[in-house]
Amino acid sequence: MSNKIKILHVMAGGDVGGAENIFLEDVLALQEHDMFEQAVLTRPAPERIKALTQAGIITRTAGFSKWFKFPTKRALQKLTAEFQPHIIQYWMGRAGQYAITGNHKNVAWYGGYYNRKKRFALCSHHIVLTRDLYRHVVESGAQPDDVKIIHTIANFPEQIDAQPRRELNTPDDAPVFLALARLHWKKGLDILLKALVAVPEAYAWIAGDGPLKDELHTLAQDLGVADRVRFLGWRHDRERLLKSADFCAFPSRYEPFGTTMVDAWAMRVPLIAAASQGPAAYVVNGENGLLIPTDDVDALIEAMRRLINDKELCAKIVAGGWDMYQQSFTKEAFWRDSLDFYKQVITS
Repeated sequence: MSNKIKILHVMAGGDVGGAENIFLEDVLALQEHDMFEQAVLTRPAPERIKALTQAGIITRTAGFSKWFKFPTKRALQKLTAEFQPHIIQYWMGRAGQYAITGNHKNVAWYGGYYNRKKRFALCSHHIVLTRDLYRHVVESGAQPDDVKIIHTIANFPEQIDAQPRRELNTPDDAPVFLALARLHWKKGLDILLKALVAVPEAYAWIAGDGPLKDELHTLAQDLGVADRVRFLGWRHDRERLLKSADFCAFPSRYEPFGTTMVDAWAMRVPLIAAASQGPAAYVVNGENGLLIPTDDVDALIEAMRRLINDKELCAKIVAGGWDMYQQSFTKEAFWRDSLDFYKQVITS
């Protein structure tokens, strides 16, 4: 008889996105540990399914229609009967609405400030990304011992080929600010474009897709910075972009956590972050990043100029970010915290 902890993950998110990246990287990391056996029910996202199946994870798909839930619940019940999990983990609020009962424990995963009673009514235990999300879930009535902070990871290969700048029509000596973000109002990318006007030597690489794609292209044209902005679409090789870029810009207006800052720390790239919820809790200004007010173009301009002109500051920020990464965001820390929590769940 296997002593492995069997986890069935339910992911109703889109093809790409920050939380979707966390899901995939966390599940793949757990698969490398000899204490876990996993299965996944997900929407039909080709890249995700390819990565999961290549890792040897049982993977099934469902539609996750919010209007007609029965087919997805039936698919979940079928996979549950086949796999016999100890735990079913629901990633984000939509997935939690398909929860089923049985001889397993239900675990909710919070990447944002979801309504626990509405979204995760059948979940007895809760995983959160940040200290403030922990507060949010406990204040909603969950028992403190049933809520666990498990940080995301940045798990990049040891050997990384940098994105060649010539392929992106970017001079080798130009300061490059990389933004990894969905093209959405929450991400504050308009602030980055406006700041670029006052930093004429700098280029911006924006890797992401979303509803503001056309609007941001138009704004870059109107501001006269389009010749220094590269819209890259969604990329699955952000480590190559980080290795080639000089700085990481993270101007989000709203961000419960923000995996971009962990990526920057892991890749030793100096970080500028707006003080939305997640970055404000983890970025220490001048120590592991520059923390600026949200929606503040002038503050972003000043921060960009400081990094471009102060190599000692950049080195200090890189060292502080690397220390933060080593303390909380490595695969080893993730394995330790996950194993402790899942053991607690199945014995509670």
